[in-house]
Amino acid sequence: MGNPVSKIMDSFSKKNQETMAEMQKLTLCRQLEMQNAMRERMMAAQIARGRELFNWTASFYALAFVGAAAAARHGKKVAMAPIVPFTFIIAYQYDLCYGSKMQRIRRMAENILADEFDLTSMPNGMVTLDEIDRRRLASQSPAK
Repeated sequence: MGNPVSKIMDSFSKKNQETMAEMQKLTLCRQLEMQNAMRERMMAAQIARGRELFNWTASFYALAFVGAAAAARHGKKVAMAPIVPFTFIIAYQYDLCYGSKMQRIRRMAENILADEFDLTSMPNGMVTLDEIDRRRLASQSPAK
């Protein structure tokens, strides 16, 4: 008499485990999608911030260039000296905001992950559950 009940319970238990495994997989997939969406939004915000900064920096550069050119025209050749470094700064920011610098950075990061992975490893390795528990217990213990 116990045999049919036992088979039903085993079948139910197996189906329950499969359902739970499927739910965990779905949850993990959703978490990964959410993290990726958040990363994409953060990158978009950083690019937008860079473009806004570029607009202000380029405006400053244009005014500085006009002022330096006017000073150089009146005989102060030293006034043109700061324009050279500003040119490099403006070119770098333009390339970052509107050029292909992000693609080059991404390719370089992919090469680092493929060829120089040891550069990205954490000091003392990955954080373990045991370490987290030790820290949690240490912070909960009363100070002596």
